[in-house]
Amino acid sequence: MKRPRPAEIQYKNMKFLIMDRPTDGTIDTFIEELRRRGARDVVRVCEPSYNTEKLNAAGIQVMDWQFDDGSPPPSQVVDDWVTLLYNRFKEEPGCCVAVHCVAGLGRAPVLVAIALLEGGMQFEDAVALIRERRRGAINARQLTYLEHYRSKSRLRNFRSPLRNKRNGQKLCCIF
Repeated sequence: MKRPRPAEIQYKNMKFLIMDRPTDGTIDTFIEELRRRGARDVVRVCEPSYNTEKLNAAGIQVMDWQFDDGSPPPSQVVDDWVTLLYNRFKEEPGCCVAVHCVAGLGRAPVLVAIALLEGGMQFEDAVALIRERRRGAINARQLTYLEHYRSKSRLRNFRSPLRNKRNGQKLCCIF
């Protein structure tokens, strides 16, 4: 079975990596991909299929926030997700946060969509961006949830870092 490639989603000063779940047999490749993208956090929203010891040894933190396949996330998962993102992007603007479910098509993309909505993106644009990079993402039930999701704008004040036009250096970051 051919697995979809990891999908990187960027908006403002936030970067996400949507992936399918690894196994103990593919964990080394998974860690390589996370390192290549600069991800130090992995949010696992499905049942565990791998041991986290190698990730921890690599300095990558795994959060287990499981919820039912095909469903929208419970409010506690949403709150934990937004809190993680707020703290991470405030601490390290432009870093990458990885999130995975079984196939990377339902639960993980929904969390990224919530982050985009909290950052100020419109519902239609958030879904289109995710589906452009992760074909088949977000089922009808999750789509309805996102359509009715009411953002509290908790990530709205993140901005892309300003860059020097000549050498690309970051000049400042507005929070």
